This record gives sequence, structure tokens and C-alpha cells, in this order.
Amino acid sequence: MPLSAGAMIMQLDQFRKYYNHTIHPELVRLDRKRMRFIRLLLIAVLLFGAVVVFEIYVRIFVLSLLLMLILGVYMSFVIYRMRKFIREFKPHVVRLVLDFIDDQPLFGELEYKPKGKIPLKRFLSSGIFSLGEAVYEGEDYITGRIGDIEFEMCELLVRETSRVRARLDDVFKGIFIHAVFRHPARGRLLVLPRDEMPLMTESLRNLVANGGQCLDDHIPEEEFLGRFTVYGTRDARLSALLPQELREFLTQYRRQSKIYLSIIGQHIFVAITNEKDILEPNVLRSNVSFELVREFYEDIASGLYVVRAIDVSH
Repeated sequence: MPLSAGAMIMQLDQFRKYYNHTIHPELVRLDRKRMRFIRLLLIAVLLFGAVVVFEIYVRIFVLSLLLMLILGVYMSFVIYRMRKFIREFKPHVVRLVLDFIDDQPLFGELEYKPKGKIPLKRFLSSGIFSLGEAVYEGEDYITGRIGDIEFEMCELLVRETSRVRARLDDVFKGIFIHAVFRHPARGRLLVLPRDEMPLMTESLRNLVANGGQCLDDHIPEEEFLGRFTVYGTRDARLSALLPQELREFLTQYRRQSKIYLSIIGQHIFVAITNEKDILEPNVLRSNVSFELVREFYEDIASGLYVVRAIDVSH
């Protein structure tokens, strides 16, 4: 995988060409299918109105009831097909995106399970988030390999019971990546968005209790420190675990999304927030949009870029 921002831009250009050639025609086909459902629903609404008018003027209850039953079966069928379309839309598009990614250099074949997720225990082992009583939901589980690195990722929605109100508070929503290095890194490192520090006190307290300390004084870039804080153990080599090009990349990426990074021995964890329902189809308007697909691709590519950059430098 290329290890420069310029190379990533070039890769995005390649993805745009792939989108135009492969994904766009498929989105157009799916959009025609969506429009058919809309027309069928409109017909159902018109028929319902006609049955109501028929009952008002003719007043043949048995016949009206029979027509309503037939119409109910018809509408149930249309709604079932529409729900099936919504349920299958995202996995279909995700597989097309993954076909592009696993054709890139160093990638092995990617496996995809729409209903799978990273286990809660592994999520917590990252040390990024601390949870009380939580609701842990996930989908779009992807596994694969980049060179010697095995990785897994999925979309997560993690919520916990509020300590002050009778409700669930969002802890994390976005893409979570776990990768395993062939050779373990020295030390432990935790990189957090600076504006999230008030919510991360438990995570920082746990790291400090295990020999961690603030390493911000060892980071020369003021812009990076304006967006992130870095904690780690004394034996952590910042030049290897957080090289300059990666700091520059994180600084740029932080402008559009929050990103968290944790390195523990052979394990690296990357969490990228995204408040949107990525690749979820809209029934009432067209889904033929490069931006709809680009955002999903960029989240995956950015997370894997971080993993690959650290593997090369350490």
C-alpha cells in the first residue's frame, strides 16, 4: 500500500475510475429497481383510494372487504420486496468496493460477513474506550491481509447507560480496525483526539496505572498537538510507532473525522468515527452518488493506511 498522502490521492483517482466503470452502472440498475417499487406503492395508494370511494358509493361490504384483502396482500408483497432491497443494497455495494481494494498490491483476498462484528472483548482490549453497562452492535465484518499483517474491521455502534440520565449515550459510532503485526512493537501507545480527553479519563487512568505517561512534549508539530494528545510507556519509540508522515496524515484526517489509535505489542487498533449511516439506501431519492460510496472507501483505506505505515516504520 502506498505510504504517502499523494499516493492516497492517486489511489482515490483510480477508485473514481473504478466507480465510473463498475459501481456506477450497478447503482443505476439498483435505482431503476427502487423506482419500480415507488411506482408499485403509488399504484397501491391509488387502488386503496379507489376501494374507499367504491365502498362509499356502492356500499357492498363483502365485495369491498374482499378488495381490501387483495389490496393488503399486494401491499404486503411490495413492502416485503422493498425491505429486501434495502437489506441487500449495502452488502452488494460493499462487495464491489472490496473487489477494488483487494486488487491493490500486497492485499490478499478479503472476506466479508454482512452481519458479523469484532467481539466486544477485543474492542475493549484496545484500551481506547472504557464501558459500563453497554449495548454493542456491529455489522459489515471484513477480514484480510496486507503483506504480513492480518486485519479485521467492522462498523460499530457502541452505547452505554448514562450515569446521570435514564438513557443510552453514544460511545462510538464508525469503523473499528484491529490488526496483528508479525513482529511486536516495543512499548504501548495511545493517540486520542484532544477534544475527547474529558471523556477518556478512565482510559488514560488505566494506561498511566500501567506505566504510561503523556508524551506530547516529544511531538514537535503544534498543529498535531492542537488536535491530538499522545500517551505511552517509556519504552515506546515514537519515531517507529508514530512517524512524521503518519502524524501529518492524522492531522489532515482529523479535520473531517475523529480518529483514535492504540498500539499494544503485536496489536494495533484504529477507530474512525462516522455519525452517518454509511451506504444505507434512501428509498425516496436516488442513490446514484459517488460521494455515497467514496466516504465508505476512504474510511477503510485511511484505517489500513495507518496500519501499514506503522508496520513499515517499526
